[in-house]
Amino acid sequence: MQPWADDVHRELTRAGVRLVGYVPDAGHKRLIELCLADKSMRAVVLTTEEEGIGLAAGAWLGGASSVLLMQSSGVGNVINVLGILKTCRFPLVTLITMRGEAGEFNSWQVPMGEGTQAVLETMGVKVSRASSAEEVAPLVASALKSGEARAVLISQKVIGIKSFQDQTNQ
Repeated sequence: MQPWADDVHRELTRAGVRLVGYVPDAGHKRLIELCLADKSMRAVVLTTEEEGIGLAAGAWLGGASSVLLMQSSGVGNVINVLGILKTCRFPLVTLITMRGEAGEFNSWQVPMGEGTQAVLETMGVKVSRASSAEEVAPLVASALKSGEARAVLISQKVIGIKSFQDQTNQ
């Protein structure tokens, strides 16, 4: 269960978010379900995280507020397109579930998990990290109010550590 997701959804609603781009992710499962069920939001499944940057840019140009949901491994997929943030200076808010932290079963997740914050900061995105469920919604609220490129990293301690067993039963 992801109790923080209900609080985050309330913050998205309060901030007037109308468009949510996401790549399916177990760490965002509850939040995605809430956004899909919300008649005031359009949740758009993406084939790659890069599409989410363009989706957010288009929403901003059209006067709508948006967020992008992805996993830390997806940050590696958006490095080049993040350059648009420096050029266009639009307020991208992305919520990133972390992988590759202590207890990770998949060694392929570790490098990008370790590099996520540095990559984002290098591209001009201000980063905050939620290490407990209680920290997630306030950090999201702050990011949504900032009018800047912001990322909220949601620690594996918050979303739970996946196991090989979890992967084989899906």
